[in-house]
Amino acid sequence: MSGESVSVVEEGGRAALERVRVVLVETTHPGNIGAVARAMKTMGLTRLTLVAPRIFPSAEATARASGADDLLMAATVVPTLAEAIADCVAVFGTTARPRYLEWPVLPPREAAARVTALAAEGEVAVVFGRERTGLTNAELELCSQAIRIPTNPEFSSLNIAQAVQILAYELRLAVLEGESAATQEGDDPLATAGELDALYAVFLEGMTVVDYFVPERPKLLPRRLKRLFNRAGLHHSDVQILRGFMTALLKDRGRR
Repeated sequence: MSGESVSVVEEGGRAALERVRVVLVETTHPGNIGAVARAMKTMGLTRLTLVAPRIFPSAEATARASGADDLLMAATVVPTLAEAIADCVAVFGTTARPRYLEWPVLPPREAAARVTALAAEGEVAVVFGRERTGLTNAELELCSQAIRIPTNPEFSSLNIAQAVQILAYELRLAVLEGESAATQEGDDPLATAGELDALYAVFLEGMTVVDYFVPERPKLLPRRLKRLFNRAGLHHSDVQILRGFMTALLKDRGRR
């Protein structure tokens, strides 16, 4: 890589990459955590969050990191995915298989362009699931969009570190190609995952009060509602308006 390209990353892209966190959910093998750290560091990513890893810290993880053990030492460990992404303005979940209720699915290159653009507004998470089973539908519901690597359909198995390496490369390429243009809308930032989760909860409560939603027969409404909020690109002020309206409705019904 030329010195000019390196300069572009250091001066124009480092801030964007520093706002991107890689989140691993319930990783089984500690060696995979180390290999992920190595894959991240080669592409300039430094933020690693681990959700309930089976074994960590681990000498095997350090060995597989091959010099990226500083990322392991700085890694954040949390018990739930919701906690890992609560302050993020966008969350991208990876999936290797079609789902019954599909999320907006992007290929890695398009996803990387969006991730680096949104990182101009705040923290962004790219979430990877368990080695054998990936993310659950409930975990994907916490994501605004999904990423699927277009592998050979006859042999689609990717090691988690390989998947992270592909996404990390595309993120670095997006920065190098100048696709991390800011999408800021004045001083109104995008809503965080925590704010969207609170909005979802108050809307579901309001729907229950007016008998639009029956908890005993939920069907697909909660999942569809969560998808709607996660993909809408709501800003902080949008959430305030919607939460304020629902809170007033609930007070009028004597529920708040």
